[in-house]
Amino acid sequence: MIDVLFFGVGLLALAAGIWRAVRARRTGAGAGLATSLIALGVALCLLADSAQAIESQLYPSLGRLLSNLATMVAAYGIEVTVAEIGGVAERRRRARLGALIVALVVLTASFFATRGLPTGVGLFDELYRSNPTLVVYIVVYTLYLGLAVADIAVVSAGAVRAGTGALRAGLGIMLAACVFAFAYLIGKIVDLISDLTAEHPVTKLCRGAFSTVQCTLAVGFPAVSVLLIVVGLTVPALPALGRAVRDARTRTVLRPLREHLASRYPDVVRLDDASGTGRERLLTMMSEINDGLLLSGVGPELSPSAAVQVLRSSALVPDEPAESPVLPQETAFAADVARLRAIAQAFRAGPTAGAANPAP
Repeated sequence: MIDVLFFGVGLLALAAGIWRAVRARRTGAGAGLATSLIALGVALCLLADSAQAIESQLYPSLGRLLSNLATMVAAYGIEVTVAEIGGVAERRRRARLGALIVALVVLTASFFATRGLPTGVGLFDELYRSNPTLVVYIVVYTLYLGLAVADIAVVSAGAVRAGTGALRAGLGIMLAACVFAFAYLIGKIVDLISDLTAEHPVTKLCRGAFSTVQCTLAVGFPAVSVLLIVVGLTVPALPALGRAVRDARTRTVLRPLREHLASRYPDVVRLDDASGTGRERLLTMMSEINDGLLLSGVGPELSPSAAVQVLRSSALVPDEPAESPVLPQETAFAADVARLRAIAQAFRAGPTAGAANPAP
């Protein structure tokens, strides 16, 4: 059950991170978000019991160290991402990076300075009293995550008031994720104190993610927190995804008209029409079509049917008023898209749609 939960949420985070990485490579923005999601996915997958059993064959409890390092990298990435959303990216930027580097070094050094680490699942409950290095390890890990989560919560709370729509919803989900993360960190501190004060501390094994209160805090809540983080970071991107889908459909509708005009007037073709983002390719295509229409004698005052008649007859026709008035709230871009889509659809509906007429 625990493996299913960790691998399921981890793979979801990995998928979202890879998708964001592909978009970041095309748009040049969002690399930090992609890194955060991928690091979270890696952390959960490495932390699964079956994965730790394999990793311990290389070095005892290695999976625990690797997953904790990945978690801290993810926390740093989320800090940076939320700060960018909140418009305070430059505030404490060096301090965040410095704190991460110090925490990573201390965690790694204290881990490898500890002798007698358990194989299989890396549970250290019985070792805290006899290994001060592990106390340093867990205190530094918990303190760093606590400060990172507090930073994320403060920036999210400040930005959520100014945000709207999907952005506000995503930040609200991030705040909920912070609540679960705080509960997890408080549980770790309580467990550490209990293990240090108990005469005979024992390893706490969980049969399920929510089987006991301790398991809920140590296993269930981290997975829930990561799930909410993935959702919270993904929700603000949904409007852009919807826009990308609409732009792709518009390019499909405009393509026959663009090919027809490009065959008549090759000079309208842009050399970089296949590069850039989807929106940039759409803008290039629209510019080519508008240039081709003007060369064909189709002015903006013609209706779609009149424009198609000009294209097919290669002769001017009497002006007709446009049938689709621009609404006050529409932008010039939206109006141009609607006009070109209407002309393209009328062009495709004709009996000789897509045929290239020779230039007059």
